[in-house]
Amino acid sequence: MSNVFSFMTDTATLAIFDLQAIRHRKSDTADWWSIPDDELEEMNKGNIAFIGLGNDGFYTINLCDNIEEPDVKINISCPSGKVFIGAGEDTTGGDLEPDDPLYRSGDIISLPIGNYKISLKKAANIVFISITPSKAKANNFENILRLD
Repeated sequence: MSNVFSFMTDTATLAIFDLQAIRHRKSDTADWWSIPDDELEEMNKGNIAFIGLGNDGFYTINLCDNIEEPDVKINISCPSGKVFIGAGEDTTGGDLEPDDPLYRSGDIISLPIGNYKISLKKAANIVFISITPSKAKANNFENILRLD
């Protein structure tokens, strides 16, 4: 897996989640996450990170070791070690998962099973992401996250 890859989104949203952590939403509607209460519930449980990017289009993800002064930090759980990073519209739902590289916009990275703190910083159409081990799984957000 490269530390740099690109994806395209038509929902101006970046999603980061372990495939197993959100599998319970597979039979839900494809756009279940567009309901703010559902989005916040899953983020606060540490099952997924949804980040508003401000605009549709192509973005480059740059995975790095550390980010000085991140724009956003969120905890997620990684029960399987397979973490999707890519377009929000590829989030598990509608009986689909982003498991086929031919039909997803993003990439799946491998991590050791555990909890992680995701730090993000956006510069134009580049999103820098740092993933570090964390003792925390849950979050306490009152509003959805945006990098506008």
